[in-house]
Amino acid sequence: MARRPLPRILSNGSAQLARSRELARTAADGATDVLHPLITVTRGLRRLAAAGRRKWADTPKDRRGPLFFLAASVVLVVALVPYGPLLAVIALMAAAAWKGHDRPAPAPTGPDEAQGKRLRSLYDALVPYFSAPGDPTPLYEHGGEWDRAFISYDFDDTGRVSRLALRYPAYFTDGEPESRARIEQLLYAKAGRGREYHFAWDEEGNELAVTVLPPLPTDIAAQRFVTAPGETVLGFTDPTDVQRTLPLTYGEEQRDVPPVVWRTGVRSTEPHLLVLGEPGTGATTLLRSVALQALRHGDVLVVDGGGTGEYACLTGREGVLGVECGLAGAVASLEWAAHETERRLVAAGRARQAGHQPPDDVQRPLWILLDRPGALGHVALADGHQDPQSLLQVPLRHGRAANVTVVVAEHFDAVDGLSDAVRQHTRARVVLGPAATDLLEAVLGAPPHTTPVKDLPPGRGYARLGSGPVLRLQVPATPDPYDDATSEAHRQAVLDLLPERTTAVETAVDMEKKATEVGAEAVGVE
Repeated sequence: MARRPLPRILSNGSAQLARSRELARTAADGATDVLHPLITVTRGLRRLAAAGRRKWADTPKDRRGPLFFLAASVVLVVALVPYGPLLAVIALMAAAAWKGHDRPAPAPTGPDEAQGKRLRSLYDALVPYFSAPGDPTPLYEHGGEWDRAFISYDFDDTGRVSRLALRYPAYFTDGEPESRARIEQLLYAKAGRGREYHFAWDEEGNELAVTVLPPLPTDIAAQRFVTAPGETVLGFTDPTDVQRTLPLTYGEEQRDVPPVVWRTGVRSTEPHLLVLGEPGTGATTLLRSVALQALRHGDVLVVDGGGTGEYACLTGREGVLGVECGLAGAVASLEWAAHETERRLVAAGRARQAGHQPPDDVQRPLWILLDRPGALGHVALADGHQDPQSLLQVPLRHGRAANVTVVVAEHFDAVDGLSDAVRQHTRARVVLGPAATDLLEAVLGAPPHTTPVKDLPPGRGYARLGSGPVLRLQVPATPDPYDDATSEAHRQAVLDLLPERTTAVETAVDMEKKATEVGAEAVGVE
């Protein structure tokens, strides 16, 4: 038996059905737009009728007669007034249109239940610190109103406090660091751990502003920063702490990021830098970044006390005077740096006495980068030699006048081995990695205005230039390009900043390789 074909509407009518549904939906939308005023008026009449019925139902029975008589009188007066019915209909339609209009729900003006509980918890926790037994009108008391003490507040998407401004009594000892530290630690614990909080104390107005700081960007790669000669970018900080931004490249995008700029040279008030941190926190990365920036306008001498080869990419580059890892080479290089500083001082003094500009070789900056001097000092002490740090006394003391800059990086466990000259003349300080507040205050000379956290990315820390404020710092990613763990983008970014290799050094390196190969062949023949 032959199969009968399906009807056309079932075989190829799916497209027609979809088109019909689309036309019907379009027609319905158009009709809704055209009839929207009528729908609004109808909805308003229905609401007015419902309100009238509720009013009639709520009226006691003994008052319904006078109410009905009053309504009838109003209708009669309107009917007798010229154009009264028309005006009544127009007023009724206007009232219905106003009543039927859809109004957005009012935005909540106060905190919800969960946010109110958090604010109540913060208020109750502050009562023992901001209250006194003899206060006649206490601002903080058990069972008091928290909205009298808290001026403003904001919450993040997780429901935790992101910003809080509060008042405190005038008798609170806000001038004592210990009292401030107790309040800051309490708010840090109650508002949510794991975040960095900035505390702004207004001692004149008796107000405290607590703000959760966003994390600093960690995806800033090494690049040529738009700076003047004598300016070095140590890293990047919060936009509210500095009044300057730098245009930076993020892949194919560009952003303006606030930098921490360290100024060196003759007019610098903090000509030398000290970097402290635990292993793996980015101290070597910071020195590598400083070296790449210094090579744009000056000469660099690197002493790698750890001997890890982190500065091998600088060997033989134009402007790099040397990269020393051993004790003998480090001592010889630092002795030359001390004599070079003295020579520059003498040459600059003679030029000024003669009324001339200092020579070009004196004006060209000289950078001495010393990484982990404690390791070299330990080796020197074991061999009975002098500590290489003793050779830094002349560059540290007279480096500003001779245009010589010294940068020292050391681990926390070897801070006691730093010489007095390094401690006294390095007025620019950087601390990388997690550290306690008392340690930060001991190194930087002032406590940070934020709460230190335990988990920090590499290159993250605090910086203070001279007597300036303590700033959060994120060092730009400047890894060793010869490290296998370095990404290709960061490796290429560092290689693009390296100067060209000098011919003499390349020849010396080739001769050394050939000598090594010849020695190996001779050993094989024997």
